Amino acid sequence: MSVGLLAVVDDILAAAVKASAKTAGVVIDDAAVTPQYVQGLTPARELPVVWKIALGSLVNKFVIIIPIALLLTAVAPWILPYLLIIGGGFLCFEGAEKVLEWFGMHHEKADDGPRDEKKLVLGAVRTDLILSTEIMLISLASLDPDFGIWMTLGALLVIGLGMTVAVYGAVALLVKIDDVGLRLMKSASRSIRRTGARIVAAMPAVFRVISVIGTVAMLWVGGHLVIANLAETFWHAPYDVVHAVTHAIEGAGPVLVWVVETALSAVAGLALGLAIVGVVLLVSRALRRTAVSEDAH
Repeated sequence: MSVGLLAVVDDILAAAVKASAKTAGVVIDDAAVTPQYVQGLTPARELPVVWKIALGSLVNKFVIIIPIALLLTAVAPWILPYLLIIGGGFLCFEGAEKVLEWFGMHHEKADDGPRDEKKLVLGAVRTDLILSTEIMLISLASLDPDFGIWMTLGALLVIGLGMTVAVYGAVALLVKIDDVGLRLMKSASRSIRRTGARIVAAMPAVFRVISVIGTVAMLWVGGHLVIANLAETFWHAPYDVVHAVTHAIEGAGPVLVWVVETALSAVAGLALGLAIVGVVLLVSRALRRTAVSEDAH
């Protein structure tokens, strides 16, 4: 019996590793997006906040995404592409808002005070929900359909746990590298002190780069989700455009094809995100005018 159990566990782990390989791009995006949520916190609060976001990610995967994905796959698989379109649109919206912030056009008033940890964690977990949904759905689609419900569930649980540990372990390491630099600066060795000083000096630029990568990742993943799932539902034209462009440059190699496809998805995501931001602004202004009018009466 123990041999049979070990064989089942081995099958689950092998399937989880194989399926996980196809989610590498989204996992990298998730790891790039998350560090921006802890910027501006005091050093003592960085790891606790990362831990809270990681717990929220586990809840997303184990309590929300996996049960709903398995249920919908069984009873209403047609609805999954529509949910991914909505999720992709939200990522495009968030990415576009951050691009507007770069140009000083954010519609909310800047706050130089301490960041609200509760709102910060909720925002990060909300974004993680969409990225984790794509990770788990890609994993689910990569598993053998004859695997069986319990084997599939086991593989998804392994993937969810492994991805969460990988992403948030990397995030925790990133946000504490400057502390490592500060400790190195206290070393008796001059060369080690210099290394520590260089690490500390480099971290602001590193986080700026990570913030840009995270924003581009939101637009890329969001645009890709919308384009791919529109093609599966009711509008094939955007996918056909991307496919035609990438097909025309196939001879240049897979790396260039990937770069071009990613760029096209990001541009489409930015365009969609800006459109959604515009609609949100118009609706919010209309609601404010209505509220002012009612107060006046």
